[in-house]
Amino acid sequence: MNILTFLHIFPLSLMISVISAEFSADDCKKLGFNKANLLCSTCDKFNTYNLPEVYDNCKECCLKDDDYDATGLKRYPKAILEVCTCKFGAYPQIQAFIKSDRPSKYKNLQIKYVRGLDPIIKLLDADNKVEDILDIHKWDTDSVDEFLATHLAD
Repeated sequence: MNILTFLHIFPLSLMISVISAEFSADDCKKLGFNKANLLCSTCDKFNTYNLPEVYDNCKECCLKDDDYDATGLKRYPKAILEVCTCKFGAYPQIQAFIKSDRPSKYKNLQIKYVRGLDPIIKLLDADNKVEDILDIHKWDTDSVDEFLATHLAD
């Protein structure tokens, strides 16, 4: 491949990777969207008002409607909260959640200690395959509890 061909293809490949990249929960929050409970059908309203940039951002943050129950909530059969105990000092709210009796309310929640890892929640399907990973390092104790109560199947 010569350099001119590369220079034409490289920006296109970057654009494709940027277009296919999904926004993190933090990115979505900065845009004003709550990734944990934003249904894609909601994004269609932005097209009605001719707001293509907002619509595109919304689509990067939304959850597919067909993955939700009658109440409009995605319920996951299992979740794993992963964190490194060495990071408890940096994340006292996550430590408080883990050390409290709150995790025992969720029979399908596993706490896993992974060396050097900032706190995340992995959401799994019925076959124990990871469907989504949420960065929870900015969440407080109540947010973790509320999310699990809302999205973790009984």
